[in-house]
Amino acid sequence: MEENQEAKSDSPQEEKAARKRAHRSQKVGVVFSDKMQKTVVVRVDRLVLHTRYRRYVRRTSKFMAHDELGATVGDKVRIVETRPLSAKKRWRVMEIVQKAAK
Repeated sequence: MEENQEAKSDSPQEEKAARKRAHRSQKVGVVFSDKMQKTVVVRVDRLVLHTRYRRYVRRTSKFMAHDELGATVGDKVRIVETRPLSAKKRWRVMEIVQKAAK
């Protein structure tokens, strides 16, 4: 039984890296542009309560994400934070949640 436990346990560095990866930020947005090779621009919308007027205002952020899955404009995708891949690219497309209606 002890042999099985030893086989399952990874090195301390791998366990630490696995724990660190568990807290990566994720966002869901719509692909805004796919004109680059293996890169898409994802638009993430959120509603923010205006401090003075107490109305909800839509705020938009655009993120450049590395795309190996082949997402196209209009697809709803989930992006996850990753190491810097280029000057502006710090996100990776994790999955295509919903394909765009053609």
